[in-house]
Formats: sequence, structure tokens, C-alpha cells
Amino acid sequence: MHTNSKQTYQRDLTLRSILTGMIIGAILTPCNVYSGLKIGWSFNMSIIAALLGYAFWKLFSDIFRLHPWQLSENTYNQTTASAAASIISGGLVAPIPAYTMLTGQSLPTIVLIYWVFLVSFLGILVAVGLRKQMLIENNIPFPSGIATAETITDLHAKGKESLKKIIGLFTTGAFSFGFKLFNDLVLSIPKLQIFKLFSGLYAGLSGLKTYGLKQAGFFLDPSLLMLGFGMIIGARAGISLALGAVISWLILPPCLFHKGFVEMAAPGEDWFSHLVTWTLWPGVGLMVVSSLTSFSLGLLKLMTKSHEHALNSSDKSESISGKKQKLMFYATIVLTLVVLTVSQNQIFEISLFMGALAVVMSMLLGIVSSKVSGETGIPPIGALGKVTQLSFGLLNPGNISANLMTANVTGGAAGQSSDLLHDLKAGLLLKVNHKFQILAQIFGILVGSIVGSFVYLFLIPDPQTQLLTPEWPAPAVATWKSVAEIVAKGLSSFPSGAIEALIIASILGFLLSVMEYFLPKRFEFLIPNASALGLAFIIPASSSLTMFMGAILAFALTKLNNSFAKLFSLVIAAGLVAGESLGGVVSIIIGVSFE
Repeated sequence: MHTNSKQTYQRDLTLRSILTGMIIGAILTPCNVYSGLKIGWSFNMSIIAALLGYAFWKLFSDIFRLHPWQLSENTYNQTTASAAASIISGGLVAPIPAYTMLTGQSLPTIVLIYWVFLVSFLGILVAVGLRKQMLIENNIPFPSGIATAETITDLHAKGKESLKKIIGLFTTGAFSFGFKLFNDLVLSIPKLQIFKLFSGLYAGLSGLKTYGLKQAGFFLDPSLLMLGFGMIIGARAGISLALGAVISWLILPPCLFHKGFVEMAAPGEDWFSHLVTWTLWPGVGLMVVSSLTSFSLGLLKLMTKSHEHALNSSDKSESISGKKQKLMFYATIVLTLVVLTVSQNQIFEISLFMGALAVVMSMLLGIVSSKVSGETGIPPIGALGKVTQLSFGLLNPGNISANLMTANVTGGAAGQSSDLLHDLKAGLLLKVNHKFQILAQIFGILVGSIVGSFVYLFLIPDPQTQLLTPEWPAPAVATWKSVAEIVAKGLSSFPSGAIEALIIASILGFLLSVMEYFLPKRFEFLIPNASALGLAFIIPASSSLTMFMGAILAFALTKLNNSFAKLFSLVIAAGLVAGESLGGVVSIIIGVSFE
């Protein structure tokens, strides 16, 4: 048990914990840069970093009789490493290469490092501001944080029960790891596609002639990571994801095709790429309005409590100390706003007004990303980037730099805010000092900015000729580039009917959040989770269904054997998440070796 003494916290934050996190982060960052450019996907490295840190120092402690690697040290280590690995949200695999492709201008190395660090630092500030309300007042799950805390607890615990949990963790992790490698490497061989796992689950369900379930994505995604996330987020969020998938990928498509709002997909062709440019907007409306409404109501409640506490408190020194900390925080936000605004103006020739507006919008959308990520495990960075691209496309049509790089600020802030809040959730459960975690995150984005920028420049020295090719498909770059080209034309390029859908979804998001806030807790399960509902509109139905299955599995375990579920449900989920994350990294390395 950790005490609240200042001395204990100072002993917890050691030089080796930060250095270990920086080294592991430097090793893992290239994996995410590579996968982001190849498949548009990245991996949360928190659990992998915790496992690597524990294994390394356990070995060295035993051989050289060093001081044992502490639980708190491992927490700071994974915070640093995951911050470094998540640096791609700062733009390295989407807006920055898209900017070079459209303008022909490349950022000098030192400017690129500075820019990526700066937009990521804004995300840290957003997370700091949200910590108390989202983690303590609202107790939002943040599934990656829970899985990380469970993993670290089991690694460092002692006794028979802990040994069983460690065995369970590594067993499920090994299975998930092997399953990921089998899917990525073995099943990619054309002759073996007949053995594709899960294909039988949806083959018999695609009987609809024009609108087949397979085309709509109604099959289980063979991702045990998604299944693990589903086990953590709970039944309500899981059911909301399934409901959103049914609405967005089964009910809406026939209407959209019939009305001519979306071009009809060819028989047997997957609908997702055709429809997501339309369904994106009602999904964004649900997530943005519901998140901002919940945040505003929660903030109002928090301010009321703080005011009452201030009136009743007799501890004047504590009140003065708290005011000083708040003053420092607000001063840092203002300074960051000024620096980011001037930087946008000097580097990309974005007007000071537009630059300042981008920072403010990024803070608001950082709230949205953090809440959605906290409730589902998936930060909707791409979707929120489109909101910024659309907004600045309407305000300043034709300005490619403003369109892409203001959205880059949003993406960077949203990504790092979500990552830090997951880490802070783990830290809260593990009872470590959150202020030292914030410091660890800053070291993480520093090393991530440097390593990530050098790796990106090494892999892609000429984005205009290298990207959007069979060797480097870069789907995220393609999306950001195409949206920038479309919104440059103004409101006329908006998909038919999407504005009306955006308005309706926004109203629904507001009503759901108000109902959730004011109705008694016993009725909460009757109200769909608006964040999960909106997310289902922008991710494939298969992903939503797999998370739904995970949520139902965890619920069933609780009902069938509550004591077993309490001991092993999170262990199983953490193993599934960790195994697939590590398997994804290894499959990328193997893929590079054989190219």
C-alpha cells in the first residue's frame, strides 16, 4: 500500500523507471509508425511496455542482486513508453504526409520534431484538465488503463491467488498472441484462405440478395483485442455498439442507396468504404454533442461541489495551495495556446485567428475523444480530425495548409489526451502519484517525437512518389488528403442528406446525455450509451459486434460464477489485449524481414 507522503512518491519515481520507459518507447515507436503507414492502424503499447520492463529488471535484479523492480516504477515506465509509441497521433502517418503530397513542401527535421511534440503536449494539458471529472467524479472505465493496471498488479503480486492470475494472464496472452500471428501471417497465404477463421459464422447469414449481411460487415472480427475491450467496457456500452451497428450498417444503407445519397455498392463489395463518408457525420454528431453535454453538466456539478467545499472548508492553506496549482495550470494553457498559434502562423502561414481557433477547438474535441475512448477503448481521432477539416474548410475554403494542419492539432491533442487518461486510470487503480505520471508522459512524447520523426523521414523521404502505392498504401493519408481536397470546394461537397442526419444525431446525443445525467442510476441501463452508439457509425460493424460479444461474455460470466468473474474476467481481458498487441508488433517485424 502506498502512502500519501511526499517521500514515498519521490522514491517511487526513479531515474531507471523513466529511462526504461524512454528506451522501450524508442523501440516500440517505429512499430506504430510503420503500421500506421502500412495499414492505418496502431497499437496501444502500455501492457507490452509493462511486460518488457518487468521481464528486463526481473532478470537483472536476479543476476546482479539489484533493488527489485517496483510496481510504481513499472507504472511510470509504461506511461513513458506508451506516450512515445502513441506519438503517431501527432500527425506522422496522416496529416503531415498529406500536407507534403498536396503542397510539395516538407518540414525540416528539427521543425517536424518540434511540431509533433507541441501538438502532443497540448493533449497532455487536456488530459490533466479532465482527470478529476472523468476518472474520479464520473468513474469512466478507460479499458486499456484497467487492463494495464490488472496486468501490473498480477506481475508484482505474491501468493497462490496471484500466481493463478499470472498463469491465466500469460495463458490467454499466449493464445491471443498466437491467434494474431496465425491470422496475419498464415491466413494471408491465398491457398489457405479457405480456412479463414470465423468465415463460417457469417457465410450462412448472408442470404439477403441485394443487402447481404456479409457486405454490411455483420460477422465477427477475428480480433481478440476487440473481444478483450468488450469484456472491460461493460454490457451497456457493448449493447449500444451493437445497436449503433444495426442502425448504421443494416437499416440506413438500403435507404441511402435507394435515395441516391450514396453510390450503390457492387454485388459482393464491402459497404464500409462507400458508406463511412456519409455515416461519419451522424456518428460525429452523436459523439461530439453527447460528450460536450455530459462534460458541461459534470463540470457544473463539480463547480457547485467545489464552491460548497470552499465555503465550508476551514483549511485556508490547502485552499491557497489549490488556487496556486490551478493558476499555474491555466497559465500553462494560455502559454501553449500562444506558442501553438504563433507556430502555426510561422510554419504553415495560418492566420493567428485561425490558429487560435484551432487550439480552442482541439481542447473541446479532446474532451470528446477522451470520453469516447474512456467508454469504448477506441479514440475517434480520424473522425474528429474530419470535424476540424470541415469547419476550417468552410471558414477558409481553398486553404490546404489551414485545413490539414489545424486538424493535425486536433488529432495530436485527442490522441495524447486519450493515451494519458488511460495511463492515469491505471495509476489511480495502482495508487501512484498522477503528477509523476504526467511528467513521465512529457518525457515519453519527447523521445517519441524525436524517434518517430527520424523513422518517418527514413522510411518516407519522398511522400509524393512513395505513398498511396502497393508498397505504402497509407490509408489514413489517403483519407486526410481526399477530405482536404473535397472541403476546399466548400459546403456543396457535403454528402447529400448528411447535414440533416448530423442535426438529428446531435439532438439525440444531447437528449441521451441529459437523460443519463438526471434519471436515477437504476434506469441507466435503459439509456443507450451515446458515445458507443456514435462510434458504431464510424467503425466496421464487425468490430462493434466483436466488442458486443466480449461485453456479453463478461456479463454471462458474472451471472454464472460471480466469484470466478471477479478474479479472472479482467485477467482474461488483459491477456487478450496484451497478446494481440504484441502479436501485431511481431507480425509487422516479420513482414518487414521478408519484404
